[in-house]
Amino acid sequence: MDITIHSSFLPHTDPEASLVFYRDILGFEVRLDVGYEGMRWITVGPPGQPSTAIVLHPPAANPGITDDERQTILELMAKGSYFGVNLATTDLDATFAKLEASDAEVVQEPTEQTYGVRDCAFRDPAGNMVRIQEVR
Repeated sequence: MDITIHSSFLPHTDPEASLVFYRDILGFEVRLDVGYEGMRWITVGPPGQPSTAIVLHPPAANPGITDDERQTILELMAKGSYFGVNLATTDLDATFAKLEASDAEVVQEPTEQTYGVRDCAFRDPAGNMVRIQEVR
């Protein structure tokens, strides 16, 4: 069996702020930017990895979700406990410095974890947890 990760989904609440974070700060390429009925889906991915992407999507775009459920989703997003993504870099300190200088919300400074990784954490503009691990 040959299975790879093609795309993961993260909700966004402000497509322009998400573009600034993922494209301008993290350096991801914009691969698709699709609007439909006042909503917007933006697909981004790391340069040199064309088969791996993150799809930034409107939260609760499912027509079967109630207004109360939409509100719950937005509250969970604001706390950073709805969705998240783990990324990797070879230079965690430089990556952290760039994100910190951009005024991204710092959740955790670079730390040696007891489980053997060194990482840091931020929230993206929608509140999603973005953990970045150093790979050696």
